[in-house]
Amino acid sequence: MSQWKDLLKEIAEIEEKYGGTLRKPATNAEISNMVNEVHQKFENIVLPDTYVNFLKEINGLDFNGLVFYGVDERLLDQKEEEVHGFIETNELWYKNDWQRKYIFFGDSDTAWYCYNSKENNYVELDKPSGTLIQSIESFDSMLYNALKTVLL
Repeated sequence: MSQWKDLLKEIAEIEEKYGGTLRKPATNAEISNMVNEVHQKFENIVLPDTYVNFLKEINGLDFNGLVFYGVDERLLDQKEEEVHGFIETNELWYKNDWQRKYIFFGDSDTAWYCYNSKENNYVELDKPSGTLIQSIESFDSMLYNALKTVLL
């Protein structure tokens, strides 16, 4: 079991204390629709299996200033609360040329969590300067670090 799943359980417990819940998982059909649209809109983007596994656990996260993107609302079979969609958010960030080398998976008040397609690694970048904070070995590690930071 991925370590980030344990941290998601902690976040779920915190949400429950205040009458909230985590988002439902994305369905296989919703994820498939997203993957197809990602291939159409963005050249050479392949979503990592670990990100797909995250979506199967929870369709995006918005907790204490940390956001990890989910399947875009227009691709969902059933709408729930507002989701920061992976496609729409990357389209927004891609308006700046320097950001096009990154695939954005999430952000916080102070950081972006991305894949650097030129360097072939995951990174945490300072927001808004884009300065490298750290390189990270995998999506799992990046997600774990971000969740751990928001729980401190």
